[in-house]
Amino acid sequence: MKGATTVLVAHDHKICGIISLADKVRQESKKAIMDLKSMGIRTVMLTGDNEVVSKMVADAVGVDEVYAQLLPQDKVTKIEELVAKGRHVAMVGDGINDAPALARANVGIGMGAGTDVAIEEADVVLMTDDLEKIANVIRMSRQGYRAIMENFYGTIGIDGIGVILASMGLLNPLLAATIHTASELVFIVNSARLMR
Repeated sequence: MKGATTVLVAHDHKICGIISLADKVRQESKKAIMDLKSMGIRTVMLTGDNEVVSKMVADAVGVDEVYAQLLPQDKVTKIEELVAKGRHVAMVGDGINDAPALARANVGIGMGAGTDVAIEEADVVLMTDDLEKIANVIRMSRQGYRAIMENFYGTIGIDGIGVILASMGLLNPLLAATIHTASELVFIVNSARLMR
């Protein structure tokens, strides 16, 4: 069978059978990869599995690059190479072999059904093994970051204008308090949008 790993079965030092093992691609994998690509994210598969099988799986789901037959340290080395090139790397993993790479990535995302050590090393842990949730986490992170930066620059801008007006004698304490309270209310409402 193409793309399968062949295992020989022996009894009394004689081969008595052959078993072919093949990975089954999870249904949500292709949609998860498509969601990531629609967000401008390049996908890379780092795996310890057979190269032929890994490439077949990568092609089936649309992964951009695949590196197979890697030991745990090889995964770390590949992530270090990507980080050294200025890439922001999010590593998704669930196994013992993934733990060092999860720790080295800019963001490690552990799957809830994974091993304890992978979950321990991850920065973010999904309480499910649904791969489509990865894109959701990234969307929420981007929205949160955007709200933080909007609030930050909004505060700097309003406070800067307030300092300039106060230094020119154009801002009395009552007006300053009103502007400050109103701006804080706007920033709270801006942050509250994330609750949905």
